[in-house]
Order: sequence, then C-alpha cells, then structure tokens
Amino acid sequence: MKHRIVVLGAGYAGAFAAGNLARRLAAADTEITVVNAEPDFVERMRLHQLASGQDLAFRKLADVFAGTGVRLRLARVTGVDPERRTVAVTGEDGDGELAYDTLLYALGSSVAHHGVPGVAEYAFDVTGRSSALRLRERLAGLGGGGTVLVVGEGLTGIETATEFAESRPDLSVALAARGELGAWLSPKARRHLRQAFDRLGITVHEHTGIEAVEPARAIATDGTSIPADVTVWAAGFAVHPIAAASGLEVAETGQIVVDRTMRSVSHPDVYAAGDCAYAIGENGRPLPMSCASAGFTNMQATAAIIARLTGGEVPTVGLKYYGNHISLGRRDAIFQMVDGDARSKSWYLGGRPAARLKSGVLRGAGFGIAHPTFGMPKRRRRLTTAPDRAGVRVAA
Repeated sequence: MKHRIVVLGAGYAGAFAAGNLARRLAAADTEITVVNAEPDFVERMRLHQLASGQDLAFRKLADVFAGTGVRLRLARVTGVDPERRTVAVTGEDGDGELAYDTLLYALGSSVAHHGVPGVAEYAFDVTGRSSALRLRERLAGLGGGGTVLVVGEGLTGIETATEFAESRPDLSVALAARGELGAWLSPKARRHLRQAFDRLGITVHEHTGIEAVEPARAIATDGTSIPADVTVWAAGFAVHPIAAASGLEVAETGQIVVDRTMRSVSHPDVYAAGDCAYAIGENGRPLPMSCASAGFTNMQATAAIIARLTGGEVPTVGLKYYGNHISLGRRDAIFQMVDGDARSKSWYLGGRPAARLKSGVLRGAGFGIAHPTFGMPKRRRRLTTAPDRAGVRVAA
C-alpha cells in the first residue's frame, strides 16, 4: 500500500511542498494529492498589480504538476477529521472525502475584518484573486478625481497604495496608518518611503484607526470622516476556522500550533505550513503571516515528513528573517535588512536596484513553482515504514 500524503492548498507553501515531496520521495511508495479550490497558481504578492489594472499570467496547476505524479483535486475543503484521518471536500464533482496517512495543511489566510462595521459590505481587498478582480473592476469604473483609501500601514497596504498611485495618477490615493508610516524601518529607509509617497502624491493619515466603513467614506476612531469612493482593507490576515473546528490544537489566532518541525502538537500525522501555522521563530516570537514564512515552514515541514518516512534524521531549517522587500510601484522599492530580532539595521537598499531585486525574488518564486521537477534526484528516497489502514505504522 502506498503512503497517502494530502496537501491542502496550492499557494506558495502548498505548491512548493507538493513539488518537493514528489521530487524527493519514490513514486512507488507514495501517493501525493493536492487539494485546491482554483485551477491556477495565484501569486498573492502580485495581486495589488492585478487590481491596479495590470495583466498577469497565471500558471495552470495541472501544467505545474504534469509529469510529477502529483494528483490535483480541484475542490474546496469543508472539513478535516484528524481522528479518522479524512478531509471533506466539495467541488464540480460534488461532495467527497479524501483519506490520508500524512496531511500537510496549507490553506493560507484571508483578509481580517477585525469586526469593524462595514468592512465586509463595502471594503475591497487584495488577499485573493477573486477579490482583487472585484477591486480591479471597481477601479476601472472610477473616473478621474475619484478617491481611494487604503487602510493598513503594513507591507500589503504600502505596496497597494503606491501601486495604485503610480498606475492611476488621476485618482486621489490616501493611506490610513494606526501608527507612524514605516515606523519599523531604519531612519534612511523611512525617509525614502516618505519621499516615494510624496512623489506619488499619496496622502497619509498617521495615528488613525478606522472604526467604520461606509459606501463613500471611512470613519476614524476620533470621528473624522475620510472621503473614499473605494476603501481597500489591508489591516491584517485571518485564517479559516476549519482547523479550529476540526479539533486540532490551535492558537488564539486560529493557527495550528506546531512544534519546531511544523508537526501538529496534538495530531502527529498533521503538519502545517504557511499562514495557518503557529510556529515560533528563532527570535522566540511567532512567525508573521507572510510569503517568507511560507518558504521557511514549507521547507521545514517537507524535510520533516521525508525524514520520518524514510528513516532519516529530521533536519532543522532556519526560521530567521534577513530583510523585508517592499515594492513602491514598478520602478522603486526598499530592501530593509533586519537583525535576529527582526529589528531594522541601518543599511537598506532603495530605488531601482531594490526594485530589480524584488522582481528577481518574485521571478525566482514563480520559477520554483512552475518547475517542481527541477533538480530531480536520479534516485528518490524509498520509505522505510508503511501505514496500515488502521493507522498503525508497520515495517515496509
């Protein structure tokens, strides 16, 4: 019997992980299935570009996994039963159930509304392709002089505001920040960021929380009304409640609590990677929801799965950040180096060199997804244990 590995989600974490597992485990011993709601690999880090009106090419997951032996199931996950080791799905083929011996949970995250009135009804976001396309259509119909308010001073908010201001100079773009814009950056990088906002004509409302969103404005916590034909919510991410509902141990955020190898602390047959994993970094703090964290956690999870199935020693993958890449439109960017505690160092790279570096990072990630068999070893590793269907591991 083959060992059944099911990967939930084909974003940065899930797609990379599935490719790595297929590349390094013998097909004679394993059956790898990827469950994803969309047929394409969606580059989330480019969705603000899509929303601004730029045309992006999306890779078909069927093409990505062609020749790898990975099975693709286009369906939405509706539940996980870790006691029975099954996943409930629904799709064009109707409702179904998949059994697994090892589960890699990588369903990612969506926009966090934080309970703010009007966000769900009136705000837009760039956390998924469908929501980015909805925003794209709204912006396309917005005439010159229209107002756009981006809520959130994190990387998503900054990249979205600058992309819109550069692509649509006929619009009035503003950003609402709960604190100081770029407060975490080094002084020189912060100055570069402010100069970019000034150059693009972006209005910044610092120390401004938003307590309500209406069709044509946002209301700040001090009662100030900020005009906004379009409000873009970029104030954080939230995970799907499926993990919490399944009985897996989760943190207050709903993320799956994992050990250093990305293995669920409550269910050893379940691993988590990406935004849905509550993993502690080398600085002793939870990893933030980000593409970089997806890279760290999927590499650690796949390395642990492969080692445990093939009788090897589980390696430790570094969980340390080295810097932040921030796009400021297509021709400007900031690369801020950070120390082991994720505090900004004095050195940073800005302008076109930083923009080229960010573009290279995105191309590299895209290449890795599109070529899962790149560097395929001549001999893939055989399993030393095989599962029986009662859930007990027996010698292969």
